[in-house]
Order: sequence, then structure tokens, then C-alpha cells
Amino acid sequence: MSLFDKNTILVVTTLLLLALFKNLSVDSSEGHQESDHDYVMAGSAVAKQMFACDFEIFGRVQGVFFRKHTADMAKRLEVRGWCMNTRDGTVKGHLEAPLIKLTEMKNWLQNNTIPNAKITKAEFSPIQEIKDYTSTSFEIKR
Repeated sequence: MSLFDKNTILVVTTLLLLALFKNLSVDSSEGHQESDHDYVMAGSAVAKQMFACDFEIFGRVQGVFFRKHTADMAKRLEVRGWCMNTRDGTVKGHLEAPLIKLTEMKNWLQNNTIPNAKITKAEFSPIQEIKDYTSTSFEIKR
């Protein structure tokens, strides 16, 4: 048997096993009854932890709808806070969200592809845990 034949058999076997396990997990869940321990993470303190940080974005970020795109992305990620233009030509703001969403928003702010915008630097304050939101949504301050 050639090497190609052995690799083909390995791939087909793997796919068949994956299909088999997928069917087994679907069948085994049919008789599953929900219990309180199924939702431990959702009701835990970890799921409710909120974090916040401030940011300032430098570069060509005014007059290119940077704040609008930022607010749209924040709303998509369910991040609360605000952003505003500064007299220095930057955009400053405040973010509040669970850590994973806050991190996604920070990454987007640093690496977004807004037409005509050019980010030269993005600064963020240290992320701090907060007890609760201070904003009800994400808004553009004028």
C-alpha cells in the first residue's frame, strides 16, 4: 500500500469517527434533564465580572466617522461607555464590558479598517474591575 492510500484511510476513518461521535452526543442529550448545575457559570461571579478602561486614539481619526464606527462596533459587542473628539485631534473614550468583550473592543480600536482613518497610536488605561456598569449604552459625546 502506498503512503497516499494510508493517509486517505486515516482521513476517512477520522471523519467517520467524528460523525459517529456527533451522532452519539445528539442521541445522548435527548433524554437529558436540565438541572441547576447545568448553569453554574451563567450564575457565577465570573459571568458577572465587569471591567473598564479608558482609551485615546491618535492619528487621522477625526472627520472620518471614527466615533460612529466605534459606537457601532461597541453596540455590536455589547460594550458600554462613550467616545468623543478632543481639541488635540484625538478620540478619547471609556469602555465597560465583560473582559472578553472589552478585549475584543480594544483590539478593534487598534486594528480597525475604517475608510480614510489612520491610527498612529492607541493608548489604554489599565483594565480595572468594576462592580456594575456606569453607562446604559455606548454613546458619542459632543
